[in-house]
Amino acid sequence: MWKFVAAGWMVLAVGNMIALAQEPRNELAGTIGRTFVSDQTVPNTNFFDNTVHFGKGLSFEVNYARQLRSFDWGDLAIEFPAIVNPDEDLNYGLNQIPKQYNSIFFTPAARITVLRNFAFSPWLSFGGGVGHFQASKDLIIIGTNTGKRIKTTGVLQGGVGMDVRMPWFRLQSFRFRVEARDDWSGVPSINVDTGRTHQHNYYVGGGMVYLF
Repeated sequence: MWKFVAAGWMVLAVGNMIALAQEPRNELAGTIGRTFVSDQTVPNTNFFDNTVHFGKGLSFEVNYARQLRSFDWGDLAIEFPAIVNPDEDLNYGLNQIPKQYNSIFFTPAARITVLRNFAFSPWLSFGGGVGHFQASKDLIIIGTNTGKRIKTTGVLQGGVGMDVRMPWFRLQSFRFRVEARDDWSGVPSINVDTGRTHQHNYYVGGGMVYLF
């Protein structure tokens, strides 16, 4: 009898190890959304529209993540998000600033996900990396931008999001993701001094995650 009990426990242990080994530990994600930057007033100016206005640039993110530890309540992963904003439009009362700039933020981060095996899995992310800005060669109205156009800066990143399990069996390796990230960076080179040394770049988007 004890031999049968021991054999049963061995079968269960082996089955559990196989299940753990087969659980996906990697993910590849892609989302699309908008980047939001607060308008910035140029100090010591009093002409009409002395505020630099930022457009809501259409942006996208690609992200690879690897699960490091799994717990009963969720898991800990390392992720490598890269957010690209190819066209952030600018506006200002004088023909001094570039008409737009592009940016990319690459911020490796630690991410904590709770309730990973449930239908809805919220997560938090925190990390840091590098940001790169490149301003347009054209001014907002007419003429060539002769100022400094390229700037690279350090970035701190904080993010929240939720992954939603697909209801169809054949799509169990996929998740739908909604997320919001704040890349706190230096300011781009736009030829005017707004009195700020840093700015928040808020990205809000949605897309798909593939687990493998």
